Amino acid sequence: MSLAGRVAVVTGSSRSIGASIAKRLAKDGASVVVNYVSNSAAAEEVISEINSKGPGKAIGVKADVSSISGAQALLDETVKQFGKLDILVLNAGVMASKVLAETDEKNFDDHININVKGPLFLTKAAAPLLTAGGRIIFFSTTLTKASGVLPNALAYVASKGAVEQIARVLAKDLGARGITVNTVSPGPVDTPLFREGKTEQQIQFIANLNPSKRLGQPDEISPVVAFLSSAEAGWVNGQNIQVNGGFVV
Repeated sequence: MSLAGRVAVVTGSSRSIGASIAKRLAKDGASVVVNYVSNSAAAEEVISEINSKGPGKAIGVKADVSSISGAQALLDETVKQFGKLDILVLNAGVMASKVLAETDEKNFDDHININVKGPLFLTKAAAPLLTAGGRIIFFSTTLTKASGVLPNALAYVASKGAVEQIARVLAKDLGARGITVNTVSPGPVDTPLFREGKTEQQIQFIANLNPSKRLGQPDEISPVVAFLSSAEAGWVNGQNIQVNGGFVV
């Protein structure tokens, strides 16, 4: 119950890592807004599980947070339903596998709009709602530091590099108000987003780069987010937490 009385928004939380985060924050007592853009059935499953198990509760809000209007709609509904906002988890993202020769303007713009512009302007809109003790958690990737980064991760890694720098600067800005801003950077995690565009041989090759010879699981990421959301993490600010099982050290 370390998050009892707290209100959290988790973007892109109808499945995979986002769903795991929403469930974990609710398990720790938070009221959670499950954000989704299209998969209402998956979102409803997450919401139903949270509300049946408690102790936290959940609602769903359909909003495209890659747009400024979508971000504002998400926050408006959050305040309407719960009266405030304490924790913002910027999990929603896109990852397309294209090498330089295949990268076109749409591919690049999609990564920037969804992975960079969306989180930045959602944070801007959310900042006035947060008070001392507020928490903002961005998502990046271990690939920004991996010497074995694959050539087809061009736009994805570029966008996540931008996210890391945004979080560093905002930690100085919002930290003056007692709001912490951190980044969680998972290694390869077994999700549909990770598997998209990869062969089984490629997936196994990546898994074998980890000392444990496997991919991470969403439930191995969410406890780190829960800690960063808690009061105990009040002195952790401006940090990029690598959660990768030793994939990159």
